Amino acid sequence: MGVEVGAQAARSRALAVLRVRSRALAVALLPAAVAVVLLVGAATGRVTGRPWGIAGWIVTVLAVVVLLAAAGVALVVARARPATSPTVPIPEESAPDLYRMVRDLADRLDVPAPSAIALTPDCDSWLEDRTHRAQSRFSPGGRDDRRADAAGSRAVTAPADRVARVPVAPVLVIGSPFLWWMRVGELRAVLAPVVAGTGPSAHPDIAAARRFVRGLDAAVAVASAPGRGPLSRTVLAGVGWVTRFLLRGCRDHAAEMERAAASAAAERAQAVDYGVRIVAQEQVGLAYAGWDRLLTRVALPAWRMGRWPSRLDVGVVAALTELSRRDRLAEGFTSRLGERPACDLLEEPGTVDEAASLLAARLFHGGPAEAGPDWAPVDWQDYPDEVVDRTWRADAARLHRVLDALGVRHPADPALPEADGPTLARVLDHLSVPGAAPAPDAGPAAVLAEHRTEAYGEMGIAESDDHDLAVGNERSAALAARLTAELAREEASAPAGSRPAGNAAQQGPDHDLWDDRMLPLFPLQPPRTGRELLADHVTAMVCCAAMDTAGAVAGLDWLDGPSLLVAGERASDIGPRVLTLIETGDPTPLRDWLRHLGVRPEKPVRLV
Repeated sequence: MGVEVGAQAARSRALAVLRVRSRALAVALLPAAVAVVLLVGAATGRVTGRPWGIAGWIVTVLAVVVLLAAAGVALVVARARPATSPTVPIPEESAPDLYRMVRDLADRLDVPAPSAIALTPDCDSWLEDRTHRAQSRFSPGGRDDRRADAAGSRAVTAPADRVARVPVAPVLVIGSPFLWWMRVGELRAVLAPVVAGTGPSAHPDIAAARRFVRGLDAAVAVASAPGRGPLSRTVLAGVGWVTRFLLRGCRDHAAEMERAAASAAAERAQAVDYGVRIVAQEQVGLAYAGWDRLLTRVALPAWRMGRWPSRLDVGVVAALTELSRRDRLAEGFTSRLGERPACDLLEEPGTVDEAASLLAARLFHGGPAEAGPDWAPVDWQDYPDEVVDRTWRADAARLHRVLDALGVRHPADPALPEADGPTLARVLDHLSVPGAAPAPDAGPAAVLAEHRTEAYGEMGIAESDDHDLAVGNERSAALAARLTAELAREEASAPAGSRPAGNAAQQGPDHDLWDDRMLPLFPLQPPRTGRELLADHVTAMVCCAAMDTAGAVAGLDWLDGPSLLVAGERASDIGPRVLTLIETGDPTPLRDWLRHLGVRPEKPVRLV
């Protein structure tokens, strides 16, 4: 009963959307209809007189202008290409078991089977219609209209083929972490409400309403695109005004249509694997948590070094397994690992994982589309050496370059002939020794302002807007400012191949379905503040000294990312001691920790 009610409500709202389209057409034809009446009346002699003749010509000219404008708007709406999500396509020959499972699920739900399957590097699943014409000239780029269904998945509404009369089933997009973490039965239960959404997509009225809304949305994006001439901007400004007006008129109806369609799909899926879905939803939440930690703590440091982990989905299994071991709330989840994983439904899971990992780097970081000298894949066993060690030594080298630029002296110790090398003692002494005494009429704020002005001078900034730089002693603030400027200068001068490539070729047949000029589409974190940069660089120097003088090694923690291993154990107590040093200038806690581990701050360390 709920399925029929939801379907009827969706059809009713679809008709409301189509009525908006009909009214717009009627308004465009109204001046032409009035002009025809006046001209026919004048020709038959029923309308006579000079005023009527002038009115007829005026209305005729107005009708021609309105028809031309309406034709232009209709052309832009028809030719604008709706945005689609960047995904990794999965041909049927590469995953016959997965296609078989989805088709069987569609048969049990009594809905059309999805036309294809694709993967997204995200913890989500939805339906996406990609039957728009490939020869579309306009591409809005960056717009993505996803509406959440009742089961927590998102149904992407996109137009059916503008040429075909029979709606084509949409593409099923599956989150790649689900395939690696979930078992086959759990994936089937999670996909049931999503696959059930193909039922509303097959109804002509709903398909036509979605086609109209998506066309308007794409036309608005086309009208808002930069880089056009004055005449084009003027014409498209009018098109944008009309399409926005129409969108406002059908927005509520379209939202209610999607809500009703999602409700009907969720009701239809209740009869399929309902008990398993309750357990599977717990795995969805766990996958979200592990995937987020893996991207922000593990993948992001690698991306910043020009390396992209080639097996992110394998990594999420390791991260979630570790989370299950640490978190008592997740106890018992690891017992599932004996069951068949959903990735076994793929013929070559390693190849698919690599493609999804590269796409994740593009979406969340903006990396190039293909591997190269400055953008190379890295295996998990090589991560500590290729990412962790190189990151720490690169940060330590940058820290000492900034200290050289600030004129910071090396510790004077005749017993150490190599004391002029890059030592941790140099950093500790600089941050813990008070700065030069200010002039009698100046206070600490003036000294801080002087340091900040000097640090940002090369960047063309008289004074930093980063209020976080004011936290701590003056030397920390000045060093943080110079590090921020140095890092920005390095990023600006990086080779083009190591920066986001907007025109690089895409992998697979999806390259013409989305616009990558605005990468990254989903940045993971905002830029680091000066305080965070300084803490990272000092921590890196501490780790380098521990590795070179105390036998520590670089390691990988699946939940916390790069870590320092001392005698096989993760050293997790460096951060608070480093913050105490840079915020208060007190080196005692950090020196005590170094002394306990046998680290020699006065010894030079190896840099990149």
